[in-house]
Amino acid sequence: MEQLTATVLDTTFRNEENGYTVLRVAVGRGQQTVVGAMPELSSGENVTFQGEWSEHPVYGRQFAAKTCEITPPDSTAAVEKYLGSGLIRGIGPSTAKLIVRHFGMDAMSVLDEHPERLTEVSGIGPKKAAMILESFAEQMSVRRVMLFLQNYGLSPNLATKIAKYYGETAVELIRQNPYRLVTDIDGVGFLTADRIALSMGVDPHSEFRVRSALYYLLSEAAAGGGHTYLPKSVLAQGAVRMLHVEEELVENQITQALLTKMIVAFRLPDQEENCLCLPFYFQAESEIAERLHYLMEARPYKKVTGLPERIAALEKELELSLSARQRQAVQSAVEEGVLIITGGPGTGKTTIIRCILKLLKDDNNILLCAPTGRAAKRMTEATGEEAKTIHRMLEYGGEENVFARDENYPLETDCLIVDEMSMVDVALMRGLLRAVLPGTRLILVGDADQLPSVGAGNVLRDLLQSGVVPSVRLTDIFRQDESSMIVVNAHKINEGQMPTLNRRGADFFFERQTSQSEAARTICTLLQTRLPKYLGFPKAEWQREAVRAIQVLSPTKKGDCGSLNLNRLLQAALNPERPGVETLLHGETEFRVGDKVIQTKNDYQLAYTRKTSTGSEEGAGVFNGDVGYVESIDPAEHLLSVCFDDERYVTYQKQQLDALELAYCLTVHKSQGCEFPAVVMPVVGGPPMLMARNLLYTALTRARRLVVLVGREDVIAQMVANNHVVRRYTTLKARLEATVA
Repeated sequence: MEQLTATVLDTTFRNEENGYTVLRVAVGRGQQTVVGAMPELSSGENVTFQGEWSEHPVYGRQFAAKTCEITPPDSTAAVEKYLGSGLIRGIGPSTAKLIVRHFGMDAMSVLDEHPERLTEVSGIGPKKAAMILESFAEQMSVRRVMLFLQNYGLSPNLATKIAKYYGETAVELIRQNPYRLVTDIDGVGFLTADRIALSMGVDPHSEFRVRSALYYLLSEAAAGGGHTYLPKSVLAQGAVRMLHVEEELVENQITQALLTKMIVAFRLPDQEENCLCLPFYFQAESEIAERLHYLMEARPYKKVTGLPERIAALEKELELSLSARQRQAVQSAVEEGVLIITGGPGTGKTTIIRCILKLLKDDNNILLCAPTGRAAKRMTEATGEEAKTIHRMLEYGGEENVFARDENYPLETDCLIVDEMSMVDVALMRGLLRAVLPGTRLILVGDADQLPSVGAGNVLRDLLQSGVVPSVRLTDIFRQDESSMIVVNAHKINEGQMPTLNRRGADFFFERQTSQSEAARTICTLLQTRLPKYLGFPKAEWQREAVRAIQVLSPTKKGDCGSLNLNRLLQAALNPERPGVETLLHGETEFRVGDKVIQTKNDYQLAYTRKTSTGSEEGAGVFNGDVGYVESIDPAEHLLSVCFDDERYVTYQKQQLDALELAYCLTVHKSQGCEFPAVVMPVVGGPPMLMARNLLYTALTRARRLVVLVGREDVIAQMVANNHVVRRYTTLKARLEATVA
């Protein structure tokens, strides 16, 4: 192995996922190229690389680094270049110049040993100094961990998480038990931890290894498949296949995991073998069933008399003619402790909510909520009453990231209405029910035929299938929606019928394209000119309005018509790079001012400011599925500001941008709970498990004014015919049934 000592000039390419980097470095008076997986390096840093020289057929001679060792900058120019590289939050080129002018070559030691002296520099107050110090310490800690982990292929982002979680003891703790990474660090899977452990000489038959695999398989079943448990045989066989060990060893460690209460075992009435799950999901589903039982038994403590007469008077007042089932829904919502109202688009769910509000609001305190910001905003617009996200209503946050509202600090309401229930998973449902007192009316509204929640569980479907919770299924389409081909076709698809395509003057169209590449080009053309013109947008606002009003939904992430590629194409078409408009390259994504973006992970610590009629309010928490628009970019400081749909303004720092993606095109799964004026969807094929009826149905029901499908009729027919719903292993239905047994 050869050694190369050089000074970093700049980074030509960097993959944030795996840390693979292409560097231009100075060696003596010449320049060389260094490649390999490494920590994020800054211009001006002196680095000693270990590796081998090679000749690339295209890029020529380059040094393939296996390890690297960073040494402090050796000149004031190098110090200034390093500090101003954007690696340290709060220090851009101008601030770096001031720091070096004041401290000279001592700047690095001041940061490391006497950070309080930063306030000596003009323009750096205590607040900014604290931010700089935090970022600098974080970088140093991350680098130490990364240098330790670089031989194991961990990404820089994961190394950052590991360093933050464990602090200075990270290396020591990982050496003691690498499998702790699986349970402690979000994003580290078993396979990664296992690779590290085996490289360190851990016995393949180690109990740590087997038990960590069991935990991982149950966690992955919840996160990836929505399962709250696995049958014992499924879990055991999965562990044997993954670990390449004997079944007896796995069985023994399952027993040990049960004894240590790492996992829980139980038996369902219709199953012959034990079910195994993580304690959290066992407790969550048990608690949901128990609390719903209490709410149903208690009945509303505020009674309403003369209900049939009042409903009749309400119909006359609102000039409505409710069907028998709709009238039943209104009456049951007022009389029952818990009621589920379910039905497809156009069946009057929102109208019923408005009727309930009209009947109760004079004598009752009513709260409205939904799982996402967009769904809550839509609920507010439809009812005229304020609706909040469930997280905001339950006052999520604090130092421990928990719901402030619970049985000790319950919601102050006589009636709680929850919309888009298909999106609510077991964790959120448990948190919600903890804050609802018996005697409160709980009204759950949703479409049971939508895709299930992204998180674990199948709450709405389990509630309905149990037959325990009172429910009303709406089937009749309101007169005003009978002409909408979106509504008509959604119901046709749900019933296994081919939708009607291209009826003149309708709101549902089909564009025939046989290949993925042709479909992708057509979608770009539709959003650039054809649909903005058809929807009547002012020509000068075509691009802006297309970004905000038209949502492309794809069944998949990959392929020419997957969300990843379509986002790149649509960004180029609708928000091209322009002089004077700031951009920010993060990983493989170039963000631009005006981009539509989506948050892909819950971040309960991310601060926001919301503009209100009386000023502004501050809070924390941005959630998976929140959609917004890039308001401003500061490339020097690597900062990006986003305005989300509910008027939350959030500033992202560099390490927080990993959870932000372009949103010109979303997967159908990510669009749940959202509604858009127009939806465009490619239908040109994909994995059979994704090309299913409920996915097509969900996509259509996201649109208010217009749906355009681009692709092939045979693919649409295949999706309509494919009514296979992947089973989720859940216990809520059985637990509800047990409460009345």
